[in-house]
Amino acid sequence: MSLQGASTRFFAGLGTQFLPFADAASAELPMGRLLRLSLFQVTVGVATVLLNGTLNRVMIVELGTPAWLVALMIAIPLLVAPFRALIGHKSDNHKSMLGWRRVPYIWFGSLLQFGGLAIMPFALLLLSRGDTFTVGLIAGALAFLLTGLGMHTTQTAGLALATDLAPEDTRPRVVALMFVMLLVGMMMAAFVMGSLLADFSATRLVAIVQGAAMFTMALNIIALWKQEARAPSTTRPDRPTPKFSVVWREFTAEARNARLLLAIGCGTAAFSMQDVLLEPFGGEILGMSVGSTTILTGLWAFGMLLSFAYASRRLSAGSDPLRLAGFGAVVGMAAFAMLLFAVPLDTSALVFAGSLTIGIGSGLFSVGTLSAIMAIAGSGQHKGSGLALGAWGAVQASASGLAILAGGLIRDGVSALALADQIGHTLAYRATGYGTVYLIEIILLLVTMIVLGPLVGGQPVDATASQARFGLTEFPT
Repeated sequence: MSLQGASTRFFAGLGTQFLPFADAASAELPMGRLLRLSLFQVTVGVATVLLNGTLNRVMIVELGTPAWLVALMIAIPLLVAPFRALIGHKSDNHKSMLGWRRVPYIWFGSLLQFGGLAIMPFALLLLSRGDTFTVGLIAGALAFLLTGLGMHTTQTAGLALATDLAPEDTRPRVVALMFVMLLVGMMMAAFVMGSLLADFSATRLVAIVQGAAMFTMALNIIALWKQEARAPSTTRPDRPTPKFSVVWREFTAEARNARLLLAIGCGTAAFSMQDVLLEPFGGEILGMSVGSTTILTGLWAFGMLLSFAYASRRLSAGSDPLRLAGFGAVVGMAAFAMLLFAVPLDTSALVFAGSLTIGIGSGLFSVGTLSAIMAIAGSGQHKGSGLALGAWGAVQASASGLAILAGGLIRDGVSALALADQIGHTLAYRATGYGTVYLIEIILLLVTMIVLGPLVGGQPVDATASQARFGLTEFPT
């Protein structure tokens, strides 16, 4: 019995019994092979938890790094995320005598991810010392950049490979399963790292981050092994390259599309502004441990899974995706209200509940707006084009990166004013900076609902696309 055959049968049995979207398997892409391929999503989830969860809390609370600087580092990979469309385009038109299109990009992305995680803990330790702060700052920015570029490159090429291997009728369900595996990876990483960091030490942090680097390489090699067949005809040097500039101008010229992209940007910014602050908020204001605050990321991912399952049922029943996105905005406002009341009530239970609810609201908003974009992509002049999906990813990533940076700056600025008694004795607390960010997020969600309002209940661009069995043809997270 071969190792590959045994692993394929193991993954097939696991997926059929426990995972949603198990019907994504087909004769061309059986469940065992599909789940093995999806392991690259697990490594992306691990890196996401490290960058957006555990490390930002450790840097701000344990290492004393200014929140604006941490926010800037975390925003670096998010701001380069719009180049995912270019990465996908390059992998589509890769020139190689070996006949591989996706393998070189997945492999190169894995190496970037490994390199960033390998040097990251040492860079953070250098940041905590005054005499090595500058060196640590440069090394830390490089580590976050390499890790972010690796994540986006691996995920883009990996999702493209999944759609290449799957038959056309199962592609939405295949990539939906890939997204589920991303959230599973995030939850597992959050709970495992949270328990390991219950008793924090710098040595343990180094071991965990470098262990994540080794884990990334091992899983990505397993995921990639014998997945893409060599086809030299698809990578020949004289292959024509499509151009997107004309189609992009046509797409953005449509008022409905421009309004939808504006709503996506506002809503994404609203849900993302607290990404760098939630765990430090729990640790600094409510005295929660590193392990407890890391669990917040796991609860957020679990909330995303719950919203994904709910959205799947509602959209399959023909619900308006933009109405679903608006409902997600309402849930998000309730979540940020929980965080605001956690301080005066002095209870961490509201922080846990708020983190879970943020995940639910964010998931509903993301799935709803993506479904609307998918309907545009499947209609009229955009039929069969990935341009609309690329626009969704570009707007979402850019808004998220800018919002994270703004959240750190606002928190530091308002906290400094509050502690200096510049905005009144009543607000002279460190929690005022965090509360200001949460209040701004509520306002942004209100603006999002106003922008979405005229679009909700309108005739879908493609009724068949919006009411079809739900799946994600290309989810650019």
